[in-house]
Amino acid sequence: MENQNYQPMTIGEWIITFIITYIPIVGIIMLFVWAFSDGNHPSKKTWAQATLILFAIAIVLGIIFATVIISMIGSMFGAMGSYS
Repeated sequence: MENQNYQPMTIGEWIITFIITYIPIVGIIMLFVWAFSDGNHPSKKTWAQATLILFAIAIVLGIIFATVIISMIGSMFGAMGSYS
């Protein structure tokens, strides 16, 4: 059912939203508040949920890549030690 009173967010509201998310720690907390609490604009809620999903994917990929890099560096040093 469509909401007849739906008003899209204005450019000013989006700018304030982005500025708040750029503040360290506060931005992450606000993403959780916007994503999971009721009473927020539906567009902001969906955007916050999508942003948190992308953050989670980035963290998982970062951990995977860091693990691979660390193991590669460890094998290089292990190979260097076997030649001495």
